Amino acid sequence: MATLLLIDDDKEVLELNQKYLTGEGFQVYIAADPGKGIGLARKVKPDCILLDVMMPGMNGFQVCTELRKFTSAPIIFLTGKDAEDDKINGLLTGADDYIVKPYSIREVKVRIDVLLRRYCRETPAENTNILTFRNLSIDKLSHKAFYKGTDLCLTNREYEVLLYLASNPNREITFEELGTALLGVYTENDRRSVMVHVSRLRKKFEGNYELENMIETVWSKGYKFIAK
Repeated sequence: MATLLLIDDDKEVLELNQKYLTGEGFQVYIAADPGKGIGLARKVKPDCILLDVMMPGMNGFQVCTELRKFTSAPIIFLTGKDAEDDKINGLLTGADDYIVKPYSIREVKVRIDVLLRRYCRETPAENTNILTFRNLSIDKLSHKAFYKGTDLCLTNREYEVLLYLASNPNREITFEELGTALLGVYTENDRRSVMVHVSRLRKKFEGNYELENMIETVWSKGYKFIAK
């Protein structure tokens, strides 16, 4: 049974979401106070965290930054802040997804399932599962990428972007295809999110000519991973 943590100052929303997600088979913890939510995350070690942005004392972006200091669990923002800058800020602070209120709780459940499948803590049966491209290696078991043996320290989403592109080398990957692979559900409004995730990955490659030239932009369409 996967464990969820919901942090939102709206107690009614918390209770409604807790009831639905519990009925879907999750163990659900809730916190109406940001500080208590961080403490609860340390204690119960949730598999996925759902987080509001507008909260008193500490906003969701600040909470996300604190959470990322000790957990790699997927984080989904559920918020009424629908400005593009807010969405980008949420992704840059380390969130894996950003859903604007009002939302479908059924869609939220699907997005949770997609993230949990990727970041499942169970150890796969394979003893080794590594993709290698020159000096870059991608370890599917540890969810890490290495360049010349050095950990690139990718976030969950950066790793997923790299893994999907590298698993389809020398092929044009559209924004829609990559977005669907990352989010499970894709609309044209998600294009900006996809671009932000790729941009964050590319920043980890800056200063290294070999890595910088591995991800090529296909103008107005998407991206291509160049494997030579």
